[in-house]
Amino acid sequence: MTTRPTQPIAIRTDLGAIFVSMELSRSSWLLTSLSPGNGEKMSKHSVPAGDLVGLLTLFGKLRERCEAKTGCDYPIVSIQEAGLDGFWIHRALEKEGIESHVVDPASIAISRRRKRAKTDRIDGEALLRTLMAYKRGEPRVCAMVRAPSPDEEDRRRICRERKALIAERVTHVNRIKGLLFSQGVTNYQPLRRDRRQRLEELRTGDDRALPAHMKAQICRELERLELLIDQIKAVEEERDALIAAQAAEAKPSAVKLLLAIKGVGAEFAAILWSEGLFRHFDNRRQVAAYAGLAPTPWQSGSIDREQGVSKAGNPRLRTTLIQMSWLWLRHQPSSALARWFGERVQRNGGRMKKSTIVALARKLLVALWKYAISGVVIEGAIMKST
Repeated sequence: MTTRPTQPIAIRTDLGAIFVSMELSRSSWLLTSLSPGNGEKMSKHSVPAGDLVGLLTLFGKLRERCEAKTGCDYPIVSIQEAGLDGFWIHRALEKEGIESHVVDPASIAISRRRKRAKTDRIDGEALLRTLMAYKRGEPRVCAMVRAPSPDEEDRRRICRERKALIAERVTHVNRIKGLLFSQGVTNYQPLRRDRRQRLEELRTGDDRALPAHMKAQICRELERLELLIDQIKAVEEERDALIAAQAAEAKPSAVKLLLAIKGVGAEFAAILWSEGLFRHFDNRRQVAAYAGLAPTPWQSGSIDREQGVSKAGNPRLRTTLIQMSWLWLRHQPSSALARWFGERVQRNGGRMKKSTIVALARKLLVALWKYAISGVVIEGAIMKST
């Protein structure tokens, strides 16, 4: 049994603000607050989800109550987890002069018990303690998210929408091919321009015309597929217009510099720029960590092993870097990065190509970041002819 010390060991300081944590859900927002002059008691409040006016009214009441008890007007410091609500609440609070923070929920320390209690009440209190520790300046207590500006956030829409449309296009193409395969037809390509003409000419494996209902279903699938093709074309035109506007600037932009490298096309350049390189990073470790390509060691006593990359970053940027690394070996075989990959694989006897390509992706991202931000040319890289 542990005994409680009569005198506190840690130095306690008075609160200099009203700390509020917000647990956001679709139905209601649960707020946990800790105010000066209220001791160590945490208060719970609830407002309907999306009721920004009610939230600001509640904040005003908290300040009034605190001023009535202490005689001082304290500011409000709030925190919320990054999630489905995005950053609109954060921006609205900052517009009202309220200090707001958005935290990565995966960075908050929790109990490691196999069965642990989890409720919105408990999570709100843990979030509040995390905010206070962060404001006290405790190192590595959590990872705060830097909210992008509305323009930066809106630029992402183009590449993300294109990826979603491409995935939907693949679904329709596979469905059409699957329907025809069940009839013995294997040489039909739905993405060809003469797809409807060839559909009329198709014969089943046992030399019959396509069944009427199946043909009607395939025609409807083709209509949806053609709509997707038109939408993908429209999105790509928006992307090219955005890139052209950046490239036309007097100051060399990151997109313009990336497009000058052989093997880097419009889609790769747009994703690299809109998903990562528009941000400010202090060093290469921050760049790799943002893409989820930072190593994850496991060390305890005599145990020392590597768990692979953390994957705790931007998944779209990470996926693009992996794809780009394979293409880099094809288009830039004489570069220092490609030679490093070849020597590393050869040293392993031709094995571990997949894990080595991830390491190459990390090196390539850092090299592209240095090139796009500072103009440091990648060693051995071939540039496009102008």
